[in-house]
Amino acid sequence: MKRPTQFAVCLDNAGNEASLIRGKIYPVVPDARAAKDELLRIIDESGDDYLFARSQFEVVEFPQAVRRKLLALQKAG
Repeated sequence: MKRPTQFAVCLDNAGNEASLIRGKIYPVVPDARAAKDELLRIIDESGDDYLFARSQFEVVEFPQAVRRKLLALQKAG
């Protein structure tokens, strides 16, 4: 699995209530092919990466220090 390079906040978890929590920040794994189909590869509540509709998320940018801490938390979890 590729490493996450960005983050997205879940705005809509309809149909994916067990996998996604609205308002939670999720790591995004790069996937150019999925992006062409308006999908994001998200590491969800199971700890695995799955494709979800891009419209369910807003990609967010964090300062480098915050990004490093979020990635460290994701590894530890």
